[in-house]
Amino acid sequence: MKHRNRLEIIALILQNAIETNGATQKRIMYKAYLSYHHLKSYLVLLRQNDLLFYDEFRRTYKTTEKGERFLNIYYGLNEVVSMTNSIISR
Repeated sequence: MKHRNRLEIIALILQNAIETNGATQKRIMYKAYLSYHHLKSYLVLLRQNDLLFYDEFRRTYKTTEKGERFLNIYYGLNEVVSMTNSIISR
């Protein structure tokens, strides 16, 4: 697996938690290829910044509206960067 930066990992976590009923820690951990230790630190960071919501009753994580905006901006910037890279490499 290639080296991933923090933003890529955050986007993976938010994308996995965007489902209608949310996602469990286990599901996010496996889908984002993270150890439990790393997952916990990212979940704390995302909750503190209101990008992720934890439903204590269902024990699931759900991407907030702010988290969805982050994903839209992140994917938009990635698209611009890839277009720029293709122009530069010509």
